[in-house]
Amino acid sequence: MGRLAVAAAVAAWAVPVAVLVNSVVPDPYMDEIFHVPQAQRYCRGEFLVWDPMITTPPGLYYISLAYLASLFPGAWAIKVAEAFDLLCTTALLRSTNVIMAMVCGVLVHDLLLCIKPGIGKTKATAYAILVALYPVHWFFTFLYYTDVASLAAVLATYLFCLKKRFWVSAMFGAVSILFRQTNVIWMIFIAANGAITYVQDISPGDYVSHENSSLRNKSDTEGSDRDKKASAPGLRRRRTSSSISKSEFVSGSTKLYTSFIEEICDISFKLWNSKCKVIITFTPFAIVLVVFVAFIIWNGGIVLGAKEAHVVSPHFAQFLYFGLVSAAALLPLHFTPRRVSDLFHMCAKNKTSSFSAMLVALGLSFVAVHFFSIAHPYLLADNRHYTFYIWRKVIQSHWMMKYILIPVYIYSWFSVMSILGKSQTRVWVLSFVSSVALVLVPAPLIEFRYYTIPLVIVVLNSPVIGNGTLLALGSVYAAADLFTLAMFLFKSFHWEHEPGTQRFMW
Repeated sequence: MGRLAVAAAVAAWAVPVAVLVNSVVPDPYMDEIFHVPQAQRYCRGEFLVWDPMITTPPGLYYISLAYLASLFPGAWAIKVAEAFDLLCTTALLRSTNVIMAMVCGVLVHDLLLCIKPGIGKTKATAYAILVALYPVHWFFTFLYYTDVASLAAVLATYLFCLKKRFWVSAMFGAVSILFRQTNVIWMIFIAANGAITYVQDISPGDYVSHENSSLRNKSDTEGSDRDKKASAPGLRRRRTSSSISKSEFVSGSTKLYTSFIEEICDISFKLWNSKCKVIITFTPFAIVLVVFVAFIIWNGGIVLGAKEAHVVSPHFAQFLYFGLVSAAALLPLHFTPRRVSDLFHMCAKNKTSSFSAMLVALGLSFVAVHFFSIAHPYLLADNRHYTFYIWRKVIQSHWMMKYILIPVYIYSWFSVMSILGKSQTRVWVLSFVSSVALVLVPAPLIEFRYYTIPLVIVVLNSPVIGNGTLLALGSVYAAADLFTLAMFLFKSFHWEHEPGTQRFMW
């Protein structure tokens, strides 16, 4: 079990499904009507021609060119533009994402082994296959969209940063931005936490496994047993002969800080003391960021084309939607009686702060839902998306419904943050939440595709679930995949004002 098994498993379903999709829907569909012709222009060598309706950079087209050139090196070598243009069919361009889906699976596998070394290759393989089956990611494996390649580039950025190969990580960060501009936020998130881990590694002090929440409630003996397990990259292992007690947690990424302020001060102090080393080491990320800022100034904004339809908007409700979607995607971790009970007892231990936090969350969520729930024209006009029906049949089914869902949003976010806090520091969790907000809040359109990258990051940093639960969750994903595929292939929509057949999709 390992990388080869993940790639083979993804290929086993991706290839036949891709063939089926291309036989039933051979022509460009939805946003493909922009992406496919643009890629074909690049195949003809027309690199200066750009469709003004395309909002993202040309990273996908460059990847497709490299991919097609590897399949047909002769056509590229003799520079027969006409011959190479004939190879840029919709089916072959779509197959780019089949390859990218296999790459994503392998990257998830390797990331799990880096973040959770004790997980084992078999479990890492199963988890990677589960992520590959995640319905939104799975569906866009078979269309010529930027999402799968974008996820692959961000995951590569994450993996190489954990391995402390910062120049390579920054290179993939730059590539990720070529697929989608908002990936600059994830590059900054990865680099910032990489810098924190870097200064903690070069600071003196003992290091232990970073699952703080579990260790707080374990005895010294249990702590000693856990210490024998491998720790995450960048964390040194304590002597197995010594036991762990609360008083022994000292400087490092796993220090049991008495307060959030203490944690911030300690990290800031270490960053300041090592500022020269940090600046030199993380220069490649700074270079990418400077180039990106220069691009925004030159372009007059972050979006390339169709700027009037993608105006930056204060869509704070979108932030709440992600909490529910991410918790629902990992249902066994969040929506069980035991999980509800655990969160209740955790809040009961510190009633004052928990009650205050709940009041603030309720207040802010009410404001977000009441004033900042945006219904984009694309959402209201297109009945080929799940989001169209969720908006019409659930959120807008009654004027009270959007307010009734507020407690569910809050519970979901509290559960996600609590889960992440078991393996990561509070600073890491705060930076993740901030990154999610920066990516999703400015987006006026409710789009599940935008949730995929942060959701995968949540999966990578959540506790490992049992084999039976993993199998059940994978079965639910597979059922959703097959249902969506059947709807897409065989459920047609006919609009009076537009000729032809429309199809269902996410």
